Amino acid sequence: MKSLKNSMRKFAMQPFARLLAILVAALGITLSTDRVLADDDCNDPIAQWQPRELLKQQLEARGWTVYRIRVDDGCYKVRGVDEQGRQVEATYSPAAFELRELELEDAEHERREREHREERRPH
Repeated sequence: MKSLKNSMRKFAMQPFARLLAILVAALGITLSTDRVLADDDCNDPIAQWQPRELLKQQLEARGWTVYRIRVDDGCYKVRGVDEQGRQVEATYSPAAFELRELELEDAEHERREREHREERRPH
């Protein structure tokens, strides 16, 4: 009889155990996603930041035309044109000017974007 009661308890606990496992897995995924998203931020102490003007001078010495440098998520985000004439959006750490992300937009990309916008426009 005890064996039957233990089996019944195990059977009754299975849905709860499954639900608990699903909740734990969902929580783990949520927490790991937050960590991944937070990795895009720069965490340099403000006291160690170098002036934006110095970054601009370094990029212009490489042939860039810098339109704007702004702070985004603790990083310096640079918009401009690189030495090859491509539109650039680059992200740098403000303390070491370490390149963290680079997006290039060439004329072909811009043409495709323009065509795509025109196709979606109502006639």
